[in-house]
Amino acid sequence: MRTRCRRRRALLAASVALAVGLAGCSGGSGGRASRPPSTTPATTAPAASTTTTTAGDGARCGRAGPPPAVYDHVVWIWMENHSRSSVLGNAAAPYENALARDCGTATDYADVGSPSLPNYIGATSGSTQGIHDDAGPDAHRLTVDNLFRQVRDHGGTARSYEEAMPANCSLASSGRYAVKHNPAAYYAGGSDRSACATDDVPLGTPDAGALHDDLAHATLPTFSFVAPDLCNDTHDCPVATGDGWLARWIPAILDSAAARRGSVAVFVVWDEPTPMPFLAIAPTVPHGALVTIPIDHYALLRTTEEMLGITDLLGGAARAPSLRPALGF
Repeated sequence: MRTRCRRRRALLAASVALAVGLAGCSGGSGGRASRPPSTTPATTAPAASTTTTTAGDGARCGRAGPPPAVYDHVVWIWMENHSRSSVLGNAAAPYENALARDCGTATDYADVGSPSLPNYIGATSGSTQGIHDDAGPDAHRLTVDNLFRQVRDHGGTARSYEEAMPANCSLASSGRYAVKHNPAAYYAGGSDRSACATDDVPLGTPDAGALHDDLAHATLPTFSFVAPDLCNDTHDCPVATGDGWLARWIPAILDSAAARRGSVAVFVVWDEPTPMPFLAIAPTVPHGALVTIPIDHYALLRTTEEMLGITDLLGGAARAPSLRPALGF
C-alpha cells in the first residue's frame, strides 16, 4: 500500500511540474516573435546579482500579444541624482537591475536641464520654460499647457503622489518633501491650481494612504506622478535605500486590479545627470528590451502622450522619438 501511495504522489508531482513548465512557456520566445519588429535593438540588460524580482514581477513583462492602442493608466516614478552606471550594474540595487533584465531600459537617456526643477518641468510641459534653478512656485508661476492639464482636457484624471508632503499641493519645501520635485505645484493656468488642490496629494505608504487607496479601490488615475521623499529618491540617501523603496512600491502597483488587466505601464526615471537609468514596465515590453538611440525626458513625454491617446504633443515632445515601437507599448 505504501509503495502505491508513493507512486501516486510521484505521478502527481510530475503532473504539477509539467503544468507549471507549460505555463511558463506561454510567455516565451514564440510569443515575442509575433510582435511587430522594434525600431531599436533589444538585448538583455545587465544584472547586478542573482537576486530576482519579487514573485510575479517578471511576468508583468514579456507577454505575447499587441499592446493597447490607448492605455488606461501610465505611472511615472521619479528618482534622483544618479547616472546609469551607478544604479544598473550596482550590487546595491538588485531590484532595479532585475527589472532592467526582466523589462526595458535605455543606454543613453539624457536630462534636459540642470539642476532638478528644469527636468521636472521639461518632462511635463515639453520645455524647461527658461528655468535654471530650483526656486519654488512663487518664483516660477507657469501658465503654460502641461501633461496634467492635457490628461484632464482629454477626459482623464491626473494625480501627483508626493511622499512626505505635509498637505495637498504644498508650495514650500518642508522636512524630506521638496517642492522642486512636484511639478504640478508650479502650474497655475486654466484649471491647474484648483486641480492641484485636490489631486496633488501626500503619497502615504504601500499599506495606507492616497496611492494605496486608489490601487485598492480601482480609482488609479489615468496619469500618476509619484515622487519619493528626499531620502527614498536617493537624493540624500544611498542607492540601496531607493532600491528597497521601489521593491516595496512597484509590486503594490503591479499587483493592483488595473495592472492585472494589462492596462498599466510604469516608468521609473531619474532627473539627472546624463546618462541616467531608465526602466519601462508593462506586459508587452519584451524581456530585456534595450533602447540604444539617444533619448531624453521629452521622449518620455511624447511616449506617454501617445499611450494616453493625446495627439497634440507638447514642445520638445513633438521632436523627440517615440519609445513605443522599441519597448512594445
